[in-house]
Amino acid sequence: MKQVTAVSPAADLVAYYGGAASDVYFQRAKKTLAGARVDAVVAMDFFASKPGVLCGVAEAVRLLSEVLRDGDEAWAIAEGSIMTTKETVLRVRAPYSRFGVYETALLGMLSSCSGWATAAHEIVDAAGGKRVISFGARHVHPLIGPTMEYSAVVGGCAGCATPLGAQLAGLEGASGTMPHAMILLFGDTVKAALAFDEHMGDDVLRIVLVDTFKDEAEESLRVAEALGDHLRGVRLDTPGERGGVTVDLVKEVRARLDLAGYGHVGIFVSGGLDAERIRQFEAAKCPIHSYGVGMAISSAPPIAFTADIKEIEGKAMTKRGRIPGAAPNPRLARVV
Repeated sequence: MKQVTAVSPAADLVAYYGGAASDVYFQRAKKTLAGARVDAVVAMDFFASKPGVLCGVAEAVRLLSEVLRDGDEAWAIAEGSIMTTKETVLRVRAPYSRFGVYETALLGMLSSCSGWATAAHEIVDAAGGKRVISFGARHVHPLIGPTMEYSAVVGGCAGCATPLGAQLAGLEGASGTMPHAMILLFGDTVKAALAFDEHMGDDVLRIVLVDTFKDEAEESLRVAEALGDHLRGVRLDTPGERGGVTVDLVKEVRARLDLAGYGHVGIFVSGGLDAERIRQFEAAKCPIHSYGVGMAISSAPPIAFTADIKEIEGKAMTKRGRIPGAAPNPRLARVV
């Protein structure tokens, strides 16, 4: 799974995590404990309600690195690891006053990111080794999109659509073809493709949408003839109103390209894809080069995480219903 270089959050972001974005009852607990001069070194374990791909722990560790002090400890399993139900994936051992108010932020990082990464992992597995690109940033708030795309890459996606998502994931750049809007403004797919080829740098793959104006197979041949060896692939994004992208459509486009001598042109498929549809394409041995997936990743439900104090001043202690004492996990490694 993808690993990234840790970057410390800005001071104002740390304040935000512990203030405006924190459940108010944690803030009230902090004020009450401080006023009563009550504090203790605790061991708090973070664990998930179901199995999946762990993501967000790297960001959680970056936050903890800012708020913990010498002598405090944090332990975690690696970002991108497959976690089991109720497995302790993060443990903090420090005075409660230093990190308790950040529980909302820490749980949110783990819950949302693990949900996205787990969905991406299922889709990548369904694709059987073919590239999957995350296209889901348009379906979430813009402040969240890049983090979602980072999580998708942790889950196995080969690329993502936004520059910041790519940066967070350690990729050289974002992935993308061209929108229907651009082709509509040109009034012709070939004109749009030629202009794109002229104005884009060599690092941008020439992959052209072919479902805007004409039959997809016809447009694929027109674009291939116009761009020749410059053309890397065609993208099929046929909307549901026209029947969507089907197995037969993909096979026809492939056959017509091959018959015309354009075997080098790959077929990229997008539009409402999820793991089940991709499995259908793969079961039919569809000649697809790569997939673009949006909502199936971006709308994935979070995986619920819980944080419980398990020790106070070295003594096993927790709420009823939980097992007292820090849960053993040999996969935990010290990270702070």
